[in-house]
Amino acid sequence: MRHGRKSRRAGGDGLLGVKQRVLILCTGNSARSQMAEGLLRHLAGDRFEVFSAGSKPSRVNPFAIRAMAKRGIDISGQRSKHLSEYLDQPFDFVITVCNQAAETCPIFPGRAQRIHWSFPDPAAVEGSDAEMLAAFERVRDDLEAKLSAWASALSHGPTST
Repeated sequence: MRHGRKSRRAGGDGLLGVKQRVLILCTGNSARSQMAEGLLRHLAGDRFEVFSAGSKPSRVNPFAIRAMAKRGIDISGQRSKHLSEYLDQPFDFVITVCNQAAETCPIFPGRAQRIHWSFPDPAAVEGSDAEMLAAFERVRDDLEAKLSAWASALSHGPTST
């Protein structure tokens, strides 16, 4: 039994019907981790329970919401959360998407595999609304490519990071 569920799943850890738990971390939990949460839920929500948090949460960036909406994914209902909300929860994967989060990421209980992918902070881009939105869209597209390849690799064999 795992996370209070009794069903078994073929492959992986041998449990059926249990979604793997993924926590995506970034410092502010306002852009990269929020977009990654929405993307992974969209790409493979049938296989993963997806959460995001930050070490210094703020609010979901409106440009992240707009960039995701252009992709057909609504993250407007998501909120920035502090990673302390999840410290007592087991995860299969903890993915950091910024270097600062990777350096400050705590140890989570259980067998969480830590993965680090560094993406530029689109909120650091200055310019017109169009230029700023374009920066968020680039990071969104890069996150989607990385998450898609990662989720596909998990379903076909060993994890590649």
